[in-house]
Amino acid sequence: MSRKKEVLINVSPGETRVALIEDDRLGEVIYDRARPDDDAPSACRLESHVNSIVLGRVTRVLPGVQAAFVEIGLERAGFLSAREARRIAVDYMGEEANSRVPHISELVREGDEVLVQIIKDPIGDKGARLTAGPTLPGRHVVMVPNSNLAALSRRIENEEDRERLLAVIARLQQRGRDQGIQSGFIARTAALDATEHELEEDADRLWQQWREIMERRAKASPPTHLHRNLGILALTLRDHVDRDTVRVLIDDATAFGEAKRYAQSVLPDLAERIELYQDKSPLFGLYNVEDEIDQSMEGRASLPSGGWITVETTEAMTSIDVNSGSLEAGCLAETALRTNLEAAHEIARQLRLRGIGGLIVADFIHLETPECVEKVMGVLRAAFARDRTPVQITEMSEFGLVEITRKRVREPLGRLLTGACPTCRGQGRIRSAGTVANDVLRRVQAEAQAAPGRAIRVRVAPEVGAWIMTRSHSVLEPLRERFGQNLKVDVIRHYARERFDVEAVREPA
Repeated sequence: MSRKKEVLINVSPGETRVALIEDDRLGEVIYDRARPDDDAPSACRLESHVNSIVLGRVTRVLPGVQAAFVEIGLERAGFLSAREARRIAVDYMGEEANSRVPHISELVREGDEVLVQIIKDPIGDKGARLTAGPTLPGRHVVMVPNSNLAALSRRIENEEDRERLLAVIARLQQRGRDQGIQSGFIARTAALDATEHELEEDADRLWQQWREIMERRAKASPPTHLHRNLGILALTLRDHVDRDTVRVLIDDATAFGEAKRYAQSVLPDLAERIELYQDKSPLFGLYNVEDEIDQSMEGRASLPSGGWITVETTEAMTSIDVNSGSLEAGCLAETALRTNLEAAHEIARQLRLRGIGGLIVADFIHLETPECVEKVMGVLRAAFARDRTPVQITEMSEFGLVEITRKRVREPLGRLLTGACPTCRGQGRIRSAGTVANDVLRRVQAEAQAAPGRAIRVRVAPEVGAWIMTRSHSVLEPLRERFGQNLKVDVIRHYARERFDVEAVREPA
């Protein structure tokens, strides 16, 4: 079903935030937060490493769990299972390796150099998940080097479209062989609206990227990143802007120019929809995005008819309870159905917005008839159809329980924006130092714009000051250069983490 989509990109010194608006409501929010200055030279550093290709070194082989640990230049070694290492077997043992999963000790030994791709970011105390079968995603197709694979997105269901795209893929593969390149392709959903010429251009870009990766590999020593994922702006345009997107609003002139250049070279049909937001009111004030983010930190989400859902996440699973609020007399069955239908929409939205993955169990209000159950399940499946993350949904049990599994692809929003509460020994959570620091930086930016020429004085708690000062090059210096004002950050030892003051003052003559 077609829907109105808008993309809002808010750029500040400490982080870039992307809000995906669907039918005038916040559907998802993506954060790209600055890291410490000694971590990378750029002020815009992508938190996610997914799709990065690394020349790594095997540090440990674990035959008992059929896996190996690989040093990839991150804080923790990456995890490479035997199944994900099978590409090595195909390269050295031939296609017969596909008939079974070889033992991990047949594939790698300690000290081996291996070319791997990060398929899942580190989460908590777990290292990144790796594969030895790298792929390169483009706008319309995903290229699989050294493969004969021809596949389609599972969302492409029309048989005529499938036959047409498979025929195009066959021609792309032949085009590659003519250039001495063996590669497979997976057509993404976006390929449905692309011409064959656009698919060829996509393939040409991916082949060139792969050549460059191989050239870097020939000169590299492990661990070395050979190919990093796109920056947050390009990644957003490539993966989240489609024919339903009416506009992309960016509130920073530099980022706007970067996005325009990327779109004109790769996505020319989208370039005219990218606009520079110049209104004085904050961009995330549109559609109440800031309020929606704050509410996503709470355990309750309201429903239109007065009910609500409660969301509780533990290490093992997430439980969601559906509540109807005050029932109308004589309308128990009707109220239960209406509340469950609203909850089905909201559950899918909240899981995307909060970035929740793993096992989720939703407890719906009991329904009297199979017809009502099917209505609710139909709405739930349709609501999850918007989710780019793989989701599986079981049928509703007789007790109204539905099990949902959603792939974990990033840290949940709650963990990104909050930290363990020191007062209650971690049983509760408060906003993290990074989250408060970025609030401070946005306030500094607003004060500097409102009072040009005045000095800015900032007072913050110790852990917030530490977060800012370890990123001084990437978050403070750009502010000083942009506004040409004196900016001083004072650490106040007795301030609680969430307390801060920002003011514009006249400097003495």
